[in-house]
Amino acid sequence: METRFVEAHGIRVAYLEAGPPDGPLALCLHGFPDHAPTWEGLLGDLGAAGFRAVAPWLRGYAPSGAAPDGNYEAASLALDALALTDALAPGGDAVLVGHDWGAIAAYTAAGHRPDRFRRLVTMAVPHPASLMSRFLSSPDQLQRSWYIFFFQSPLADVVVPADDFAVVDKLWRDWSPGFTPDPTFMRALKDTLAAPAPAGFGAAVAYYRFMLGTLPGDPALAGVQGAGLAPVMAPTLYLHGADDGCMGVDMVVEAELAPLHPGGLEVGIVEGAGHFLHLERPDAVNPRVVEFLTG
Repeated sequence: METRFVEAHGIRVAYLEAGPPDGPLALCLHGFPDHAPTWEGLLGDLGAAGFRAVAPWLRGYAPSGAAPDGNYEAASLALDALALTDALAPGGDAVLVGHDWGAIAAYTAAGHRPDRFRRLVTMAVPHPASLMSRFLSSPDQLQRSWYIFFFQSPLADVVVPADDFAVVDKLWRDWSPGFTPDPTFMRALKDTLAAPAPAGFGAAVAYYRFMLGTLPGDPALAGVQGAGLAPVMAPTLYLHGADDGCMGVDMVVEAELAPLHPGGLEVGIVEGAGHFLHLERPDAVNPRVVEFLTG
C-alpha cells in the first residue's frame, strides 16, 4: 500500500489507505509496539466493503511527525484522530477502530465528540473507567504491566533499543504466545521505533510517561483527557484475545463495561489469540469488524 500524507492538528500525518475515496471513513489506530501496517489486512476488507479505510502512524511514529508541543497524552492522540477525520471526511460519515493505545485514543475521541463517529470498534484495552478500577486490585495484571513502570525510568531509553530492540521482540512473544509476526513487518516496525529524535522510541515511551504523570500533562487538555472516562454513546464492538499476555482477559467484565456503553456494546473473546488478535486471527476478527461497521 502507498504511504500518503496529510496535515492534521499541526502534524504531517502519514497513513495507508484502501477502498473508494468517496466511501465512509473507517479510521484505524494502532498501538504499541506497533505501526500502521498492522491494519493492512483489515484495510483491504473494509475497502472491499465500501469504506475509505485509513490507518495512520500515530504522532511520533515515523513517518508521521513528532508532537509539535512534545505532548503525548491520550487527549492529544484523540485530537489527532478527530482532526484527521475532519480532514479526510469533512462533515461526512465516519467509524473508528482502535487497538491498544489506539483504543485509548478512540475512547477519548468518542467521549470528547460523541457525535463524530457512527460506530466504534476497540481491541485489547477495555474502557478506561472500568479498567482503572480493576487494574490496581489485580496482582496478576500489575505483573503483566511491568513494562509500564520500567518505561518511567530513563534506563528504558537505553535498554529497549539495545540489541535491535530485543525487548520489543520479547513483548510480542509474551503478549501473543505462539504467534510469530512476519520478519519484514517487524523490521519496518523497528525502523519506525529507531527514527531519530524527537520521533522514534523516545516519542513512543513518552505515551507511558504522560500516562503515569512522569511527564506533566497540559492543563489546557484536561477536559479532553477526562473525556476518556466518559460513557461512549456510539454502538461499540469490543474484542479481546483469550490468551492476551499484556492485558489479561480477566480485565474484561461485560457487566462493568455495559453501563459505560449506553449506545450498545458487543463483547467478543477471540479464542486462539493474544494481544495482537487482529494479526493472529484475522479470519475471526476482520469479518466481525466489517459486519459490525456495516450494520
